Amino acid sequence: MTDSRMSQYSERKDDPKDQVDGETQGTSRRQLLALAGTVFLAGMTPPLLASAAEGEPMIHMFAFRWKAVATEEQKNRAIQEISAFRGKIPGLLEVYVGKNTSPRGAGYETGGVMKFTGAAALAAYTVHPQHKALLAWLLPLIDPIEVDFSA
Repeated sequence: MTDSRMSQYSERKDDPKDQVDGETQGTSRRQLLALAGTVFLAGMTPPLLASAAEGEPMIHMFAFRWKAVATEEQKNRAIQEISAFRGKIPGLLEVYVGKNTSPRGAGYETGGVMKFTGAAALAAYTVHPQHKALLAWLLPLIDPIEVDFSA
C-alpha cells in the first residue's frame, strides 16, 4: 500500500460521514481485524488451503497489537519463544520475528514471517504443542492478524 493510500485512511478517520453517534467507523479495517481475530481464536483450526498446490511452500505472516496490560518482558518473551520454533516444528523452514519499525505499522508492534514446506506442515503447526503453549499465555495479551499464502 502506498503512502498516499495510507494517508487517505488516516484522513478518512476524521471524515464526519464515517461517524455514527460520534464514533469513527473504519468498517473495513475493523471487519478484517475481527475476522482475523475470530479465525485465530477459534481453536486454531487448520487453515483452508484449497488454493495451495500440493508440495508448494506456504508463507505464514502475523502481527500483534499488544493490549495495555502487556509488559515489555512478555513482548520479548513472545519473540524469543517464536524464534525457538526453529528446528522444533516439523516442516517449518524459516522463522523471522521481531519488533515492528515501520512508521506505517498501524499499531502492530510485533510481526513475523514463517515459511513452511507446504499446506500440511502449516496446518500441523496450528495444533503443535509448542504453538499451543505459546497461544495459552499470548492470546489474552494481543489483537492479532494473520495472512497465509502459497509461495
